[in-house]
Amino acid sequence: MDFDKVRTQSRRIRRQRTWLFLYAFAVTCALIVSVRNNNNVEASTPKNLELSEMAPEEFPEYAPVSADENFEAYDEDISVEPAGIVLDDSAKEALEPQEVALADENVVNEDIVTVAKGDSFIGILTNMGLSYTEATNIYTAFKNVFDARNIKVGQELYIASVPAGENNDAISVNKIVIEPVSGTRYIVEKNADGKYESRKEQDELVNDLKTVSGVINGNLSAAMGNAGVPLNVVGNFIDIFSFSVDFRRDIHAGDQFEVRYERKLAPDGSVVKTGDIIFAALQLGKDRYELYRFEDKSGNVDYYDEKGLALKKNLDRKPMEFKKARISSRFGRRFHPILKQYRGHDGVDYAAPAGTKIYASGDGVVTMAKWYGGYGKYVQIRHNSEYTTGYAHMRAFAKGIRPGVRVKQGQVIGYVGSTGRSTGPHLHFEVVRNGRKIDPLKVKAATGENLSGAKLAAFKKVVAKVKAEADQEKEFAAAETDEIGQVIESLNLAEQPQKNTQKNI
Repeated sequence: MDFDKVRTQSRRIRRQRTWLFLYAFAVTCALIVSVRNNNNVEASTPKNLELSEMAPEEFPEYAPVSADENFEAYDEDISVEPAGIVLDDSAKEALEPQEVALADENVVNEDIVTVAKGDSFIGILTNMGLSYTEATNIYTAFKNVFDARNIKVGQELYIASVPAGENNDAISVNKIVIEPVSGTRYIVEKNADGKYESRKEQDELVNDLKTVSGVINGNLSAAMGNAGVPLNVVGNFIDIFSFSVDFRRDIHAGDQFEVRYERKLAPDGSVVKTGDIIFAALQLGKDRYELYRFEDKSGNVDYYDEKGLALKKNLDRKPMEFKKARISSRFGRRFHPILKQYRGHDGVDYAAPAGTKIYASGDGVVTMAKWYGGYGKYVQIRHNSEYTTGYAHMRAFAKGIRPGVRVKQGQVIGYVGSTGRSTGPHLHFEVVRNGRKIDPLKVKAATGENLSGAKLAAFKKVVAKVKAEADQEKEFAAAETDEIGQVIESLNLAEQPQKNTQKNI
């Protein structure tokens, strides 16, 4: 046997291994890059491709051994495969399919992100690694139920995402939950088709009544706030009594308040929303004022005392936004600036900038809202069977103001103008009592209609219910206080023997 020939053949095979390994390594690297750029691209070598075809043509001397060149392999690490290729373990390993670090859809990151100052919804998602396009798609889906621009500092966002890469960045989001108010959740979730869908989930809220009372030591608002009454309830309480109580002069240290108002609670007991005041009371010295809320079948709401007598509200003598408006013409006989003759002036004129808001002088029903001759655009409101007010020369009526509409004192009904027989923008304000026009600056009119008939009967049922609920609440509070006292007493008794034992020792 020609050993020189064997050695030469062995050297050729080793060189072949080296080049084949380098080539396989290059192919593998290209495969990894290709897969990362497009997960859908398959970059593998066809199974029917002979390994001999993988050798570079420019290196013919390193071509595989021909099947005709048979020889015996004396070295243990050399073997001749039937296809003419000799590979060691490292070369075979290099040609094995390589694992690529792709996103595992079974791995989901669940994060709670707290909104910080300067954060935006889309910015939060892109900072997590999501593309701007994907983040915008999620924002657009959210808009069907919630405008994500309204997220506030401190708000928490639950985000479930699919991570990938060394930094574990999000490449896809499965679900986002925003709960701006306890019990109300806005959700965007990816469906089976890979599209984002949004929905709103609302926990069933529990209706609750809360009663708070306290002593006033100066300022009513402060006293109620210190007792835990929400600000909006405090404001409503003051509005209810504002036309019958002078809070600067009538309130003194030692006076008391009581308020009972509606609340809506989430399943965890947190307050989601506060509602209407059901009962309000003020103890001013020896006088006590109690008012109950009543809504009739037509949806009209007002507050009445226990007998169904309406809360009296004096008419506003200057029913407009511009309270510093000067009086340009008083009630009575005057020289008319347009007609150039003396004649009676049936109201009071307030000069004010065009567009100034005009308010309803008191609660009532609109009986007229139209162009009315020299009055121009004119609104008339009937407050009760005794009093009516009129508002002339308006530039425009407020939205929704038309005959038959019920308005509340202070509600906008129109805007100052100069329509009709007028020399400039102003409000002509009239007060009519039992069909006769009187001086608005001297009137002390009390508006509000007392309940009677079926309305009074329905109101009395409301009063009885409120009182019964208040009594039950007091009984429960008393029982709870007794129970706490008993627990404290039992604890004191349990500690007593220990103290005696210590003394004996």
